[in-house]
Amino acid sequence: MSSVMRPSTAGASSSAPVAHNAVPPPPTTSASRSSRIAPHSHIKGLGLNAEGYAVADSGGFVGQVAAREACGVVVDLVKSRKFSGRALLLVGPPGTGKTALALAISQELGAKVPFCPMVGSEVYSTEVKKTEVLAEAFRRAIGLRIKETKEVYEGEVTELTPTESENPLSGYGKTVSHVIVGLKTVRGTKQLRLDPSIYEAILKEKIQVGDVIYVEANTGAVKRVGRSDAYASSYDLESETYVPLPKGDVHKRKELVQDVTLGDLDAANARPQGGQDIMSVMGSLVKSGRTEITEKLRREVNRVVKGYVDQGVAEVVPGVVFIDEVHMLDIECFTYLNALLESPMAPTVVFATNRGNSIVRGTTDIAAPHGIPLDLLDRCLIVRATPYNKQEIAKVLQLRANVEGLQLGEGVLEQLAEKGVNSSLRYALQLLTPASILAGIAGRKEIQLEDVNEMGELFLDSKTSAAVIEARSKEAEA
Repeated sequence: MSSVMRPSTAGASSSAPVAHNAVPPPPTTSASRSSRIAPHSHIKGLGLNAEGYAVADSGGFVGQVAAREACGVVVDLVKSRKFSGRALLLVGPPGTGKTALALAISQELGAKVPFCPMVGSEVYSTEVKKTEVLAEAFRRAIGLRIKETKEVYEGEVTELTPTESENPLSGYGKTVSHVIVGLKTVRGTKQLRLDPSIYEAILKEKIQVGDVIYVEANTGAVKRVGRSDAYASSYDLESETYVPLPKGDVHKRKELVQDVTLGDLDAANARPQGGQDIMSVMGSLVKSGRTEITEKLRREVNRVVKGYVDQGVAEVVPGVVFIDEVHMLDIECFTYLNALLESPMAPTVVFATNRGNSIVRGTTDIAAPHGIPLDLLDRCLIVRATPYNKQEIAKVLQLRANVEGLQLGEGVLEQLAEKGVNSSLRYALQLLTPASILAGIAGRKEIQLEDVNEMGELFLDSKTSAAVIEARSKEAEA
């Protein structure tokens, strides 16, 4: 969830006129901070107990007991590596928590597991082929945890002296022949005589005496960790990261762990920028136009990754691809998905749709359940998300009010739950924050019934809006 800071209004005059119907600027303090609340901020997991049974109103979920328990079984299958070549299909009306179930599956699998959400209509791009978009999403959902044990020199810089000599190629000027670097740790000090190319890396990192650095013995790569905390009291105001003096010897073996995805490796190798180790490869990624990755390059990346895995250097971490509105894919995408699911490096695939029997996109005469061809549908475990009743809608509304820090007056929850039954849960949820703004203008901390009634007049639900348009059309025809 991304956090944003509201602009401070401390310098604004308190007597400044406020525009009609505008919200007065809230009083701010130095410690006040507002966080953006995402639609699924409250989802923390599937909310299952140790036996796999759903706990009532746990993990941020309300209801959907059968769907949550079914997803828990799928999580166990994925963890035991017995879900390859299959997919999970979540079906149900809009607003029944299909996206929340997919997000909860990802969280149950672990924080380090890649989660790649997309919508079916994303594949129709003018830049690359639609099958390429699907392949890229699948590659981004396969993680690779690389553990490298490197020989490094680490410590606080106590000396940084470049030694110059006459330039052998010219009679004018001098060139750096080598650089003397002194490093200090808790256990001692060491003086290094380094190549001039490493001195260029030191200048590029803006390293100076007092910085904590490490130098890789094999590649000569230099990394600045931060400023030594011995200098922390040198400045009253300093935007520097202070780190403690390294322990152990200056010369040591250090284990570095890097989490990347196959999609990152594909992109880095499609636009090589130089560098031998994984850190250099990741640093070479640039923000440019989308590049279509060839199948030959992917096979080569797979071969290198397999070598890393066989050596015990890397570990493959299959993630989750979530394709919402899967009925928007066409027949060509569905046939390509069959091939992707059969790949030896296939992630966990979760589909979601709110369609019943419909024509498969890209055809004129092939009707199938959920708009998905039968050959792909046979690969899916299907989980049904059921609509919420009035009591469950009230619990969801109260949960969201708690997450957003809203206080509900007497009878407000009952009326909003009634609106959720008559129109939709999403419509009732959307009225919460506007009603709180209206209550704030009136100087109240609690949302009252009058605020909800006024919001119902200002913002129509889909059924009322359609009825109004239909009535106007009939009047115009008459």
